[in-house]
Amino acid sequence: MLKKVAVIISPNWHDYAEKYIDDCLAGIRTQDYSGEIKIFITDNETSGKSYEFLHSKLSGLIPAVEISRNKTNDGFAKGCNDSMKKALAEGSDYIFNLSIHSVMEPDCISRLVEVAESDEKIGAVQALCLLCPEKNKILSRGNATHFLGFGYCLGYKEELEGRPAKFCGPTENDIFYPSGGSFFLKKEILEKVGMFDEKYWMYNEDQELGWRIWLAGYRCVLAPKAVMCSKYNFLRSISKYYWMDRNRILAILECYQLSTLILIFPAFILMEFGLLLFSLKNGSLKEKIKVWKYFLSLKNWRYIIKARARNQGLRQVRDREIAKLVTGKIWYQEVGDWKLRLINPVFNAYWLFVRVLLIFL
Repeated sequence: MLKKVAVIISPNWHDYAEKYIDDCLAGIRTQDYSGEIKIFITDNETSGKSYEFLHSKLSGLIPAVEISRNKTNDGFAKGCNDSMKKALAEGSDYIFNLSIHSVMEPDCISRLVEVAESDEKIGAVQALCLLCPEKNKILSRGNATHFLGFGYCLGYKEELEGRPAKFCGPTENDIFYPSGGSFFLKKEILEKVGMFDEKYWMYNEDQELGWRIWLAGYRCVLAPKAVMCSKYNFLRSISKYYWMDRNRILAILECYQLSTLILIFPAFILMEFGLLLFSLKNGSLKEKIKVWKYFLSLKNWRYIIKARARNQGLRQVRDREIAKLVTGKIWYQEVGDWKLRLINPVFNAYWLFVRVLLIFL
């Protein structure tokens, strides 16, 4: 019996729908998947005009579309969760979080389902994401995690031509986590490990969910024959810095064993000193101080301890196993420069040393 797939289009915000919804919907409607597909989307504090535009576009469509409306912007994570809850309540077997600025190839969902059903230990799958209109270049072939919590796309701007089907990982197509804009999940995995952590608001919520899946003994994998393209635009923004920096620290505090946290602490302090200098240079010092202030709040530590207990309660594997997927290098072409070439060998050597020690812990 073919399973029901819910496509969760990432939350509409500002004028995203007016820019991207037509192409995104066209990609969904061309899918060759023989099972049932239903579309869900959350509208996050848009203007009345933008909401009416979205509503008029989606009314009466096949496959059916269900809209949730948040009159306040509660963040990317909650916006996705609101739609996921509705999809699960309606009996969906698979949940596919899809970026609103993405367009799927016609067999994308069929390929994702095929990979997901190929192994009961697969918990989440990502499609191969290409840039649009530069479809000969990769946006993401899965996401990597640095041992200090930095997440980044693998393969960004690499040429697609001539690449093998197996892109990454110590085993076939294993990745640390799927991109939040191409996150294909089994219903039973969501029921076991939970949805996006809404405290993350935006950024790294996909990393933390992927980490939970690995902790629970399941795998995150790339489906290289499931292809989509995205009108992705990397934006440097001071406001993004707070969420990205705070959330990567939250992820390591919540997901590592205590012994691993102790081992990486010297490197963490060194990186914090480097980030302080970086913030002085690029004008993000206020955001960096805001990050530190967050971790000085007792209220926030109550949440961290609770979230850590949740994640460690899922643990079926030790960090020494998951560490095989964690990198000691940071590389992302939009921010890669001589500083990364200088620090990467140092931090990579440190991480290799920690991995050896983890064998005995």
